[in-house]
Parts: sequence; C-alpha cells; structure tokens
Amino acid sequence: MNDTNTSTNSNSNSNSNEAAREQLKAAWDDLIDDLQAARNVIDSPDCFAPPATDRNLAEGYRYLAGFIHHAVERAFHEDPDFPAFRNALSVYNKSTIDNADAIYFYAPLDGRKHYRVRAQLPPHGHWTGEPPAASGPLAPQYLIFEVAGGPMAGDTGDLRELMPGGRTGFGTLDSSQLAVGPDGVLELHLGPERPAGYSGNFICTRKPPSRQHPEAGERYATTVSGRQLFHDWAREQPVHLSITCLDTEGQQPPALNSAHTANQLRKLGGIVRGQMHFWLAFYDRILNCNGRHEGEGRYFMPVNGYNQPNAASGDTGGGMSTNIYAGGIFDLAEDEALYIEARYHGEPNYIGMHLGNLWGESPDYANHQSSLNGFQMHMGEDGVQRWVVAHRDPGVPNWVDTTGLRRGYLSHRWAYSTLPPEDKWPTISARVVPFAAVRDCFPADTPAVTPAQRRQAIAVRQQHVQRRFRVF
Repeated sequence: MNDTNTSTNSNSNSNSNEAAREQLKAAWDDLIDDLQAARNVIDSPDCFAPPATDRNLAEGYRYLAGFIHHAVERAFHEDPDFPAFRNALSVYNKSTIDNADAIYFYAPLDGRKHYRVRAQLPPHGHWTGEPPAASGPLAPQYLIFEVAGGPMAGDTGDLRELMPGGRTGFGTLDSSQLAVGPDGVLELHLGPERPAGYSGNFICTRKPPSRQHPEAGERYATTVSGRQLFHDWAREQPVHLSITCLDTEGQQPPALNSAHTANQLRKLGGIVRGQMHFWLAFYDRILNCNGRHEGEGRYFMPVNGYNQPNAASGDTGGGMSTNIYAGGIFDLAEDEALYIEARYHGEPNYIGMHLGNLWGESPDYANHQSSLNGFQMHMGEDGVQRWVVAHRDPGVPNWVDTTGLRRGYLSHRWAYSTLPPEDKWPTISARVVPFAAVRDCFPADTPAVTPAQRRQAIAVRQQHVQRRFRVF
C-alpha cells in the first residue's frame, strides 16, 4: 500500500514538474519574441527609429538594454505588499528625454492598503525659504511625491494610454508642503483614508467612481512616484526613502511557483516591447519631432528653436506635475552653436536645461557638461538666463556640451510649487550663431572659464553622479 502511494505521488510530482517545465519554457519563448520585437524597433523607419548612423545604432542597443534592466526589476521585484523604492530612470536606463538633475523614484501600491514612507533628511531649510547651511551636506533642492493609478507611461506601447482616463492622479506633496520633524525625520502616510488622530503628511489612495464611468466603482492608486532634483551637485545628498506596507509588515511573501514566474517573464517582455514602441511613436506623433505631420507648418519641437512653454500634461508625456516645460531640437554643424535666452518671473523651486539624443536618452552628464541647472549656471545682473549649445568648449560659463551629437533634443524645466498665471510663465528663444561669435553673445561682465576650471566642474559632476546612483 505504501509502495503504491509512493509510486502514485512520484508520478504526480513528475507530471507536475513536466507541466511547470513546459509552462516556463512557453513563457520564456514569449519573452524572447517580445525582446526581438523590441530589438526590431532599432532598425525600423516604420517605428520612427533615428537614422541608422554608427552612433545612433550603438546608442539604440544601449537604450534597449536599459529597458531590459528596468523591466527585470519591475517584473520580478514589484510587489505592493512588500514594496521598495526603485529608480524609474537612472544612468543605467535613460529614456523619455530625462532630467540630468533628477532621481526618478517609484514604488508599487495597492490603494486599499496603508503605507508609511520615511526618510532622514540632511539640512533642508532651503525648502522653506531659509538660506542654505554655509557648509556640509544639504537635502536635494526639491522633492515631490505623486500618487497615481494606471499603467506606467509607455508600458502599453499604445499612445491611446494618453487619452483622458488612462491614468488617474490621486495627489501630490512637494518640499514646500511637507512637514518635517525637528529631528529631520520625514514621514508620509498613504492610504484609502487618513488614520484616526494622524495629522501629518498624507495622500489619499482612493477616489469615488468617476462621473464618466460610474459602473467601474471606486478607484485605487497603484503607484507612488516622484523626483529628487539637485542644484548644488557638490553638497546636495540623495535622500534614502523607505516604504512599508503596514497591512503586511513583518509577514513574508509566498514562495515562487511556475505560474507566477511565467507571468513575470511575460510581463518583462511586454514592458520592454511597449516602452521601445511607445516613446518613439510619442516623439513622432505627439511632438512631431520628425516633421511628418501637417498642422501649423512647423515642428511642435522646432529645429534650433523652442515651442511655447507648457505645463505638464499628456502633451509632455505626463512629466512632473509642477513643471513648466519648453522643448526643441538642436541641429548644428561643427562650426555652429545655438545661443539661447530665457526670462522668468518669480522664483522657481528648480531650474534645469538638458539635452537628449534621438532615442530620448540624456547624454553622459557625469563626464560632460551636457546639462546645467540654476545653481550651476552663471547669471548676470540683468537676470537673463543664457546658454550656448556647442560641440566644443567656447570658454564661457554656460556652455552645454553636445558630446558630439549633431542633432538631439533640447529640454528646459522650471518647477513651481504653485504654477504662476500663464502670462507669467517663462519665455525662451534661440538662434544659430557661428562658433567664433559665441563670446560676443554674452554680456561683457561674463567671466571666462579656463580648461582647469572646466575639469574641476567635471570632477564635481563625476563624484555627485556616483553618490546619486550608488548601488550599495
């Protein structure tokens, strides 16, 4: 009898193991098909890939690898019951014309449950208008938390996700609003209702049914995300954020099984395929960066010029909700430079100017001055922001290095806790000038920058980027 039971159990286990093997192999094959479909984008004019130059192709494969890197984390380590903050973008996976001054962070949520976010902050008086401490570490220039429901931008591969209702915002809190304890501890509670007796930082993760689709019932958040933005790269320190699901604290997730891992493999492939298709379509169809679509007879992202500054929306791919954006495309010969001027009202919390390659990756901002923010740039007495984009160093403070890219994206951001009236939004303009005439574009009181000073500025950048994206 025991021998019979043992034999039966053995056969059952063998059959179960064979089913698991076949299930996982089928999921792996689907993953490889999705990765191949994502790779095919690199060569496909129909998917709006950049021209197939040596550099564009090399950067295209790196771009693809970055999505794979990110998708592994998301597919296998994204659990709203046992969450952790991760980089949505980093030096290892750049895309979406990313901000070189930013940590993009996110964690998964189940909006029916309660979460606690904590951080120990370095000196942060500049968040409330105090002068920064004279020496020592500082908190980032700006911090924002945003809670939303719906897919992460680009996951579907379909531009229809930008339509109203595709994503739901549940609330934001930024560094001008966050209450911080006298010991420098920041705590934020996320949940479907504010806990009884709790008066601290809180974002609600539940919303009533929408008027457009009341049959869908209550809506719940699926993600908390945000940015840490840096101005002073020598002193500002990344803030370590922890998140705990209070409903499952101290418990353990279930062990993996073949069905779950098969789903994760397919999710991995779907993310990579969707992201590779979505953003190139976004640049072409929404931003009209390739000039293929009729309309006003000009690019939405003009060549060697700028669109009208606009607030974050579907037209900007979402973006940080407190940003005003301006964008364009640079296209410069070796002996040309792009001279840029901007004016703004009030005091933005953050100012940044960044480049992007034609895949939407920021160029190497650790080893090149391919971005500048409001702290790093020189401002004359007239308060006008001035930059020059060029392939080599013209010896002025506000040079933005193309890193050898003849053509790429221009992106400017001004962040406000409360958006000013539209007639007070920044204005910006650009014109192509001969490289030899760059110095003449700047006021006479603009200092020169020596090669030694430029090397020192790069050294600060290199050290900061290592700190920002340390992996231990």
